Amino acid sequence: MKKSKITVVYIVLIALIILLAAVNIASGSVNIPLREVFQILAGRGTGTNVSIVMTVRFPRALAALLLGGALALSGYCMQTFFHNPIAGPFLLGISSGSKLTVSLFLVFLAGGAMGSFAFMIIAAFIGALAAMSCVLGVSTKVKRMSILLVCGVMIGYICSAITDFVVTFADDSNIVNLRNWSLGSLSGIGWDKVACMAVLIIICTVLVFMLSKPMAAYAMGENYAKSMGVNVKAFRVELILLSSLLAAVVTAFAGPISFVGIAVPHLVKSALKTTKPVVMIPACFLGGSVFCLFADLLARRLFAPTELSISTVTAVFGAPVVIYMLVKRATSRS
Repeated sequence: MKKSKITVVYIVLIALIILLAAVNIASGSVNIPLREVFQILAGRGTGTNVSIVMTVRFPRALAALLLGGALALSGYCMQTFFHNPIAGPFLLGISSGSKLTVSLFLVFLAGGAMGSFAFMIIAAFIGALAAMSCVLGVSTKVKRMSILLVCGVMIGYICSAITDFVVTFADDSNIVNLRNWSLGSLSGIGWDKVACMAVLIIICTVLVFMLSKPMAAYAMGENYAKSMGVNVKAFRVELILLSSLLAAVVTAFAGPISFVGIAVPHLVKSALKTTKPVVMIPACFLGGSVFCLFADLLARRLFAPTELSISTVTAVFGAPVVIYMLVKRATSRS
């Protein structure tokens, strides 16, 4: 019964990805019939709509799919690391740390140019590791997760405040792009960026999946993991590096996107009724893709032609999930 339910959840997630991706590509200032969208993607399209689909909308939809999956997977890794379902890259300030270092690179080293992908990702990774180091330092002094979350939020606020200060030094021609990026946006993503993020995210996803057995043992406790032959110290370092790199890639290309890393793993776990990493890892990736495709569709179409930041939409739907989780944990302990 459980296997059939897991299969159904996977089928539903894949179907939603295909549907939402198609709707994202079809809708916009120029609406394109779904039949024509599939014809264009199959290489049989003609006319100006081909350029709209293949140059603008299709790469953006792929970016939402990839980055959403990466963010959900990063959150799942952090939740595994801290043994807590409320941990996530945005709430712990990891995304804000990446945002700060990328802003410093763009303003003072790259002149505000949204290019140099490798350096942007390296800058974001450094920021993510720096923020994660601060969180880990606090976690050694504080045992209560609620206090750790507050500290993570404060780290995020500090990094965001410094980022806003840094952006004021950007060239006037780049301030708008930097501000949009710093709020979370998928606009302007082309095939070059999609190719770069796809390589990194796929490699990280495969490496995370290879850690599924140690994750399952680690979830039972460090002593149990050691008894099963897991090198806990090495495993924890690998988990930190992979979760930070996944969060860094998202921030480098789309800015900080809120609550996906916390809400999606919880929703997926509730749907699957299992905590097995071998099942959860692919499902979290698919769930994150669905969540971000849906959020990006709303961000573009809700108040068209004005476009909302995708982080605003993910916060509207993700924050209630986090509140529910906090209340549920508090009531279960009382």
